Amino acid sequence: MNTIRYELADGIATLTFDEPGSAVNTMCQAWQQDLTEVTARVLADRAQLKGLILASAKTTFFAGADLKATMRLQAEDAPRVFAEIEQTKKNFRTLETLGIPVVSCLNGTALGGGWEVALIGHHRIAVDNPKIQFGLPEVTLGLIPGASGITKMTRLLGLMGAQPYVLEARLFTPREALDLQLVHALVNSPEQLRAAALDWIAGHPESRQPWDDKNYKIPGGTPSNPKIASALTVAPAMLKKSTRGLYPAPEAALAAMVEGAQVDFDTALRIESRYLAQLIVSPVAKNMINTFFHNMNAIKSGQSRPGTSPRYQPQKVGILGAGMMGAGIAYAQASRGIQTVLKDVSLERAQAGKAYSQALTQARVDKAKLSVAAQQALLDRIEATDQSADLQGCDLIIEAVFENRELKAQVTREAEPHLASGGFFASNTSTLPISGLAQASMRPEHFVGIHFFSPVDKMKLVEIIRGQQTDDATVARAFDYVQALGKVPIVVNDARGFYTSRTFGTFVMEGAAMLGEGIPAPVIENAAMQTGMPVGPLAVLDETALSLSVHVLDQTRADLAALGQTYTASPGELLVERMVKALQRPGRAGGGGFYDYPAGQKKRLWPELRPLFEKPDQPWDLQEVKDRLLYRQAIETARCLAEGVLSSVHDANIGSIFGIGFPGWTGGAMQFIYGTGIPVFLARAEQLAQRFGPGFAIDAATRQAIESHRPVY
Repeated sequence: MNTIRYELADGIATLTFDEPGSAVNTMCQAWQQDLTEVTARVLADRAQLKGLILASAKTTFFAGADLKATMRLQAEDAPRVFAEIEQTKKNFRTLETLGIPVVSCLNGTALGGGWEVALIGHHRIAVDNPKIQFGLPEVTLGLIPGASGITKMTRLLGLMGAQPYVLEARLFTPREALDLQLVHALVNSPEQLRAAALDWIAGHPESRQPWDDKNYKIPGGTPSNPKIASALTVAPAMLKKSTRGLYPAPEAALAAMVEGAQVDFDTALRIESRYLAQLIVSPVAKNMINTFFHNMNAIKSGQSRPGTSPRYQPQKVGILGAGMMGAGIAYAQASRGIQTVLKDVSLERAQAGKAYSQALTQARVDKAKLSVAAQQALLDRIEATDQSADLQGCDLIIEAVFENRELKAQVTREAEPHLASGGFFASNTSTLPISGLAQASMRPEHFVGIHFFSPVDKMKLVEIIRGQQTDDATVARAFDYVQALGKVPIVVNDARGFYTSRTFGTFVMEGAAMLGEGIPAPVIENAAMQTGMPVGPLAVLDETALSLSVHVLDQTRADLAALGQTYTASPGELLVERMVKALQRPGRAGGGGFYDYPAGQKKRLWPELRPLFEKPDQPWDLQEVKDRLLYRQAIETARCLAEGVLSSVHDANIGSIFGIGFPGWTGGAMQFIYGTGIPVFLARAEQLAQRFGPGFAIDAATRQAIESHRPVY
């Protein structure tokens, strides 16, 4: 056996998981075979066994399934996968029904299949470390916990109690697990685990799982219990409301929970296996595993971080502009222990920006999630000021002022001299090219774009933009800074709109263009929601301000005119310009745009959209509307790869989901292409280009980029 060590001493059998050449233990093919072999060894030695200990030689306990192997599965592999899952669970059942005590020694994190391995133990002991995580995150990857996780968690916590951990993938610490009685004891260090396990074995010579006791009952009752039945009546509808029918895993998990609770334990395990075998070969699972596991890990491990310079830890960071963005960045920094100087043109404005952190933390204090002392310590890290001299010694200064090139140049020149030696300067611009803004800098090689998304306290993504002269060390420090905030950095090269704003623009402007063609506004908005976008394109335009889009359009025209070029506005841009300049509808902040916002009521589409734009004789197809919204963004993403704005698929996928709300079930804008199938995608794009113009056209360079960046597992 290569992945499991078997040792027998003094009647205690120890199974130590230790996958060679890997930092973690996984349910790889070799481990599955070794598990069958070691189970046979345990059975052969049963007569001399007093107890069984499950342990790990890694710093974590067990990481779960081999997700690279999962990416290679095809639909025809489902029967084989079912058989393999059933064999694994047969081994689990054999080990836990020997009649001797089984103890899981949890020295570190156990997620997914790792938690299912931990649940073999009748008694589970964990190290009391708040950084350790347990749980079943499978639904976030398009899968379900199919190696007994659903069946056991339902029987441990009940149908209602288990739902947050199975359907919502809620994770928990060792201490939280102890409160839930999912873990039975805590120790202070990994070295204490074995002694605690031996003590428990000595005191419990006979042991079984709770569901193997003839008097066992599911906590709270089965679906036949009237209270449970009443709750389950609405559960599918509530789930559909959140998944919109696009994510099959939570629905399969709920079905496995409910069906499994009505039958015996072993039948419940088979139900679970069938659902997992169907899901694991599905396109949605592959899309989500590709992006939320492989792509996210690529970013977290620093694959987009250039060079080999030492890790940078921000100490004192200045922010210019205490508006919504500046105030949000100040909070993000202070909550991570970073000294922050928040500067605006007046002390009153700067203090108003600091008050944003007061409001955010007060909400947590009121819910007893943050102590008053911790709140005050956070606020003390933010110095509100109107004096540039207070920026002295900052190792990073970020300007977050209005999107105006002259204003940004002015504040750059004023603040940059106050940087500490070797410090660097960043712009939070969302659209203006960084290379142009860097012209105001004394050291353009130390000037970089750090584009936050609003609201900063909720949005995980940050887009780092490398200007033409930005050096690797500056990009690397920006990358480290973003990670120090607990956020997800993607790195892109300089271009108008960068990646996220440029691609986001195609989504909203395609929606506006369809409105101009006569397609009813409700159709456009609902189609976007049905694809999995968080909101419709017209609603987004209202929130971000139609007037801002027109400002960007005017700036773009002016910039190109200065170069002797002419900018040709798209149909969507022209419609938005008409809304603002002719119809006086600037967006929500200006009183209304595509929507009206009556006081104390829900927003509603502006009634005048219908007579102004809708054409009753204009035919439309719902699937075509959906395709236009998704394909337009995916094609623009592929163009960004072809042009070098993006340099990796992982930045594209993560950026599209966390930056512009591209539907998670697709795995992101590029994975949408690969999941659809390149030939199918190209053929559909050509059809759309013939009908709706060059926005859907894919040239040779873009085709080459799509092909060359295709992931291989």
